[in-house]
Parts: sequence; structure tokens; C-alpha cells
Amino acid sequence: MSGFSGDWLSAREPADLRARNAAVREAFLGHLETRARRKGDAPLVILDLGAGTGATMRALHPHLRFPTSWRLAEHDPALMALAADMAERDGLAAEIVAADLAPGLPAGLLDGIDAVTTSAFLDLVSAQWIDGLAETLATRGLPFLAMLTYDGRQALEPEHPFDETVHAAMRAHQGSDKGFGPALGPKAHAHAAAAFRKAGLQVTDGAADWEALPGETAFQTMLVEGWAQAARETGADAAALEAWLALRLEQIRAGELVTRVGHFDLAALPRS
Repeated sequence: MSGFSGDWLSAREPADLRARNAAVREAFLGHLETRARRKGDAPLVILDLGAGTGATMRALHPHLRFPTSWRLAEHDPALMALAADMAERDGLAAEIVAADLAPGLPAGLLDGIDAVTTSAFLDLVSAQWIDGLAETLATRGLPFLAMLTYDGRQALEPEHPFDETVHAAMRAHQGSDKGFGPALGPKAHAHAAAAFRKAGLQVTDGAADWEALPGETAFQTMLVEGWAQAARETGADAAALEAWLALRLEQIRAGELVTRVGHFDLAALPRS
């Protein structure tokens, strides 16, 4: 299974927070509020898939209007340790669970769960994985919120003629196997929306685009270097690529670059 470093997840979190779609979030939370009233004083238990350091929990916590506890499912021990430390720091109720999601969603992981979330995850998995998730959640009547699913749109400002070569390489790289079968990459959001509708759930979705600001040098540097590595792996012209990268890194250091990446958020809710 493909992993991510704690440094990368920390660097991207401010851009993630700005990008998350408020209307999609509120559709999900409105549904949960009805569930919370039925449960009385008992907290809702939310399962977060591929939780990393717990960014989904931290993003949603300020907007919750009812008692909540979390089950954070993660495969990487280092990220699990960070998630536990950060939950304790923030005073959030979280159970950190070691879970290998590559074969699919373990049935036991859903025991006692009232809702399921994930962030920046669906573009890593296969069509079959998403289809299985949709069927499972529909059968159990569980609401689902998927945030920050990459959709293939990328733009740098100022533009450069080599940008599209790099972006094409990134889109191709995103379709490689990340441990869950051939990844849907930029096709993930459209496939997920169709799969959840087919399973009988009501889908609300909307754009949740990153805009990395000039002062976010660590985030932009890691992002641009990651794109360059994807281009190397797909056979882009080496000299042109290194010249492009050197220019972009200089622009980042000078505070002259704005980076935008397209994402979508999606809520899939059981019908009343």
C-alpha cells in the first residue's frame, strides 16, 4: 500500500482546510444531526478511512453540533502514532485502529459505526474497491463523506510551456497501482458518484480545489518536486524537466508561484 509522510500531510493540511467544500460538508452533517437526535446523549461514532494523522477529524470537529467520537483506520504505524498524539493534544476522542484496507473494507471495522469519512483517498483505489464500498455502506445504511478526491485539473501561475507535459505525467502516475489495484486517479470522483447513486444513496458533490499560496513554500516545494518525480518515471525529456523544476523552485523561493489542483468532495447519504 502506498504511504505518505507526516511532513507531507502536515504541509498540505492548511490548503486542505481551505479547499473543503462547505455545502457538501453541511449536507453530511445535517444528516448526522438527525441521527444524533435519535441517539440521545450517546455520541455518534465516525469511522475515517486512511486517516493518516487525523486531518479529517480535525477539519470536521469545529463544525460538529452533537457529541462525537472517532475511529481512525490507518495502516502506517508512524502516522497512527502521530494521530494518537494529535488527538490527545486537541482533546478529541479517537480510537486509532490498525487496518489494511487494500483487500476491501473489513466488516468488523464498521461495528458500532454511525458514519464513514475519508480524505484524499478515493483516487488511490480501484473501481472495484469503490463499488464494494458503495454496496457495503448502502446495505448498512451508513452516510459517507469523501473529501479532496483529485480530479486531474492542475494549473501553475505564471504558466510555462512544459506544464502540460508534467501534468500529463502526473495524471498517468495517479492511475498506477497504489496497493488497491489499478487506481482510478482523476476518474475516481465521477466513478464514486455513479457507484453511490447506483447503490441507492443520495449524492451531493462539489469542487474542493487546492490553491497553494506563495508563502506556503514547503507545501509547494513538495508538490512540485512530486510532480517532477512522476514526470521522470514516465520518461519526460530529462533536460527540459530539470530546467522546468529549477525555475519553479526559484519561483517558490521568491514567493512568485501559485499552484492550483482540482479536487471534489462528495456526500453519499441514505434516503429518508
